[in-house]
Amino acid sequence: MRAFSAAPFVFVLSLVQGTPQRDDGQWTMPARDYAATRYSGLAQITPRTAPRLRPVWSFSTGVLGGHEGQPLVVGSTMYVVTPFPDVLYAFDLTGEGYPLKWKYRPEVNPTALGIACCDAINRGAVYADGKIIYNLLDGHTVAVDAVSGREVWKTQIGDMSQGETTPMAPFVAGNRVIVGPSGGEFGIWGWVKGLDLATGKIMWTAHNMGPDSSMLARPGRGRYSGEANIGVSSWEGDSWRRGGAPVWGWISYDPQLNLIYFGTGNPGPYNTEQRPGENKWTNSVLARRPSDGVLMWAYQFTPHDSWDFDSNAEMILADIMVGGRMRKVLVHFDKNGFAYTLDRVTGELLVAEPFANLNWAKGINKRTGLPIVDTTKTTGASRGNVRGICPSLEGGKSPASPAAYSPRTGLFYTATNNLCMNFEAAPTTRIAGTPYIGATTPYVIGPGGYGGAFIAWDAARGRQVWKIEEKFPVWSGSVVTAGDVVFYGTLDGWFKAADARSGKVLWKFKVGSGVVGAPISYRGPDGKQYIAVYAGIGGDWFLLSGDVRSDDPADVRPPADFVPDLARHTSQGGIVWIFGL
Repeated sequence: MRAFSAAPFVFVLSLVQGTPQRDDGQWTMPARDYAATRYSGLAQITPRTAPRLRPVWSFSTGVLGGHEGQPLVVGSTMYVVTPFPDVLYAFDLTGEGYPLKWKYRPEVNPTALGIACCDAINRGAVYADGKIIYNLLDGHTVAVDAVSGREVWKTQIGDMSQGETTPMAPFVAGNRVIVGPSGGEFGIWGWVKGLDLATGKIMWTAHNMGPDSSMLARPGRGRYSGEANIGVSSWEGDSWRRGGAPVWGWISYDPQLNLIYFGTGNPGPYNTEQRPGENKWTNSVLARRPSDGVLMWAYQFTPHDSWDFDSNAEMILADIMVGGRMRKVLVHFDKNGFAYTLDRVTGELLVAEPFANLNWAKGINKRTGLPIVDTTKTTGASRGNVRGICPSLEGGKSPASPAAYSPRTGLFYTATNNLCMNFEAAPTTRIAGTPYIGATTPYVIGPGGYGGAFIAWDAARGRQVWKIEEKFPVWSGSVVTAGDVVFYGTLDGWFKAADARSGKVLWKFKVGSGVVGAPISYRGPDGKQYIAVYAGIGGDWFLLSGDVRSDDPADVRPPADFVPDLARHTSQGGIVWIFGL
């Protein structure tokens, strides 16, 4: 661990929208609150008591695969969603051994396994109106009665024939269930949809590029200042129709402004020469009204993306002092390696500084909001093999690894990667439902020789406060508590607790498989604080780690050159762990 400075003084209003002043001990939505802070107001676990943490319960989900996402705790019940086939478990936290209340087995089309880009993962569920709501990999959203396990409604939202799958965690704002697809590597026409919470009926669909009518954009009205039909004019010809911009990450919501915020993914294909222009609104944050989907403002992090720098990572909402003024901000750690602090009312750029090793850009122009690109690192088929680009397309941080924010310390906490790549693009042709990529992109470990780190970040000033270096990239989410303890996991199967102010590692436990999920903190029926997390390496790391699957004699793939020994530390798994004092 490297400490860079004491935590800065940051004045924070009570807690931001959606975060109750007194924690009720539950975890009912993916990021615990509307603001996506992943902050728990529970404080029994402190830097003094954390070394006494011990496992109190574990459960095998029966699925070997990438266990991304997080459990939910509603009242005295814990809900767990597995990777494909997307089974939902409900556990009684009041009984000895936390017995199973019920198990919901949905009907899921196995064809989805051949279409999902990066493992058959599921990023979790949300609780609302007495229902557990989550997505199935095959393009459906389901709502299940939280008490009985009975299916209430099921809605088709995606089209697998076009390469759309749906592993993202739904989000509920008011009476709308917000959902989006994966498929940036399949040349989809990216969208987000609002479903009726009671019935599952699709109430609106908003595309992320294309004509204003399809984007539900109204240039010149409100704060949206995009040129008319910029979702067409910033592309060549009709390339926007297969331009990607999936919505597979996390969503946040400001009830006072009545805006949802979400990021969009990469443009397709990777060969930039097949899509000249800025390619709006790929690699962007969009602010929309949840009731009708109308686009209120948008900001593009990486115009004309040359490197697969998706912007699907979380948009954390906080009220902090920036430049001597209290601002309603949105904080985002982008795959491109820059951490952004935006005004969430207007989309104005306030701060943008590197949080990871990068060389594709020399900085961000604060006046225009545009990156100052190093043109020697731009890619395209005619440029051949462009070497030594940092970060790799895994990102300075993976959007699958959600960050956390503590209003007590004023700091943000995130997993990071330290990978660079070579990038050789090639022309490609889209065939619906098949990969539309056009590039080879081998990785190497970045400067310093470590694969990743877990860091604390000051978003008001744009600077790192402390860092814990790890041998492998860090792919887990995080949770930070009122006890000033932050939790995260590693690819080689360690689950760790660190002091949120200093970065000192306080405790660690080997959980049996790499951690690519996000931990939660909750209060049990006995009044005690617990931490829960999934263990089950997967996602991109199922593709990269090599021999991690022992139940398939034919699976003896060699590991990627840059992590040759990762599979010596972990195998696939599927375990729910609960820790307590």
